[in-house]
Amino acid sequence: MAIVAAGVSVPLLGVGLLLVLAALTYKQLSTYLKNWMVMKPIPAVSRTYPFIGNALDLKTDAVEFFQQIQGYVEEFRNMPVIKLWLGTVPFVILYHAETVEPIVSNPVHMDKSITYSFLHPWLGTGLLTSTGPKWRQRRKMLTPTFHFTILQDFLEVMNEQAEVLVNKLAPQAGKGPFNCFNYITLCALDIICETAMGKKIYAQSNSESEYVQSVYKMSDIISRRQRAPWFWLDFTYKYFGEGNVHESTLKLLHSFTYEVIRERAESLKKEDESKTRKRRAFLDMLLKTKDEDGNSMSHQDIQEEVDTFMFRGHDTTAAAMNWALHLLGSHPDVHRKVQRELREVFGASDRVADMEDLKQLKYLECVIKEALRLFPSVPFFARSLREDAKINGFKVPSGTNAIIVTYALHRDPRYFPEPEEFRPERFLPENVTGRPPYAYIPFSAGLRNCIGQRFALMEEKVVLSSILRHFNVKTSQSREELRPTGGLILRPESGIWIQLEKCDEAQTNL
Repeated sequence: MAIVAAGVSVPLLGVGLLLVLAALTYKQLSTYLKNWMVMKPIPAVSRTYPFIGNALDLKTDAVEFFQQIQGYVEEFRNMPVIKLWLGTVPFVILYHAETVEPIVSNPVHMDKSITYSFLHPWLGTGLLTSTGPKWRQRRKMLTPTFHFTILQDFLEVMNEQAEVLVNKLAPQAGKGPFNCFNYITLCALDIICETAMGKKIYAQSNSESEYVQSVYKMSDIISRRQRAPWFWLDFTYKYFGEGNVHESTLKLLHSFTYEVIRERAESLKKEDESKTRKRRAFLDMLLKTKDEDGNSMSHQDIQEEVDTFMFRGHDTTAAAMNWALHLLGSHPDVHRKVQRELREVFGASDRVADMEDLKQLKYLECVIKEALRLFPSVPFFARSLREDAKINGFKVPSGTNAIIVTYALHRDPRYFPEPEEFRPERFLPENVTGRPPYAYIPFSAGLRNCIGQRFALMEEKVVLSSILRHFNVKTSQSREELRPTGGLILRPESGIWIQLEKCDEAQTNL
């Protein structure tokens, strides 16, 4: 009898599974059809096919994809919202302050888009990718690590590594055009490794950094997967996509940070025993941080935050500084104003910058902000709508993903006349007054704004001021030759090519 029961249970189980699968399919199909009808009035970026959407239209090349997104925005500049379907998943594209604000400022819509799930194998569910109670708890725990007094400790590292960078650049002075992108990136990597993890890795002395190359490779891999819904399933990605390359790159990235965390934890124990105080690092604070219940962070918790800060903390600032150098090198008038300000603050001395100096570099800050307007390090980011929304009369259903195109938002001619022109004066206090707060968001905005933005601005001021106190910069590329790539971070396709001349008394006494 038991055998018969067991025999009967097998087909019943199969029928049960089929019924569950049918129910899930029906639910997904009905949701898809409902969303399709609700969003029908919203203009589409191109002809939209059922179940495929616009996925086949999207360019696979990173430069061409970015140009494609720019083209969509320009074509529909006067429309409040446009739509894009990736398979059966709906997206809306936003690029006006008045449509971005109600999404970014509303805590209901704080969840990241479905496409951020492809970052989870690398960054876990840390501050960048987590949501809900975990994100709130983690943000509360990590905010004190960016206190003013801790940033002062970090300033020493920034000055030291900026000096190394200047010495590395010196042999290029007077020798014609060269690509400075990797020089700046390795400096940013040295800074983040020492401030975040308390470890000197001497990346600037090892120009072929395997970690940097792996970050670039992983960023490109993830960006391509985000645009290809047929690779969203792990099975298809592993056997028909770049799954194996993804795994090997991931191992290298994780082994690097895992080893540093292990070494730092051991070092911290010895420091506690000897009662000696070394320079604080972000990792030290993570190792000692406790939540409201007195629980320490697990090794996995710490690793996902370290991986997040290693990626976001060096790649974004490196890109920003490179774009700023290009713009300074192609605008001699702005270049002269920055150097004049530097002489007013530092005189003829070669002393390093302190916090008071950085406060006085107000025009350089305007330059950095204007560079971030034209070339935001994160050209677009996305949120998942957790309730129905109305965007300028168009209904957008819950579950839709909203893509905020920062690159286009920052080029709204209503708030930035002649938007392609490089004008740092736009960010003088008198010119900022009256501008909508969500018209310029290089560090995102609302609850999920970048926790490290003060750190980033401080680093950019230190490094750029160090370069410009020693060299005159001239660009060797036109704007058209830059060809930005639209991945996770906005980078020029072939780097930033500049020429350097050492500053002499005749040149700097302007």
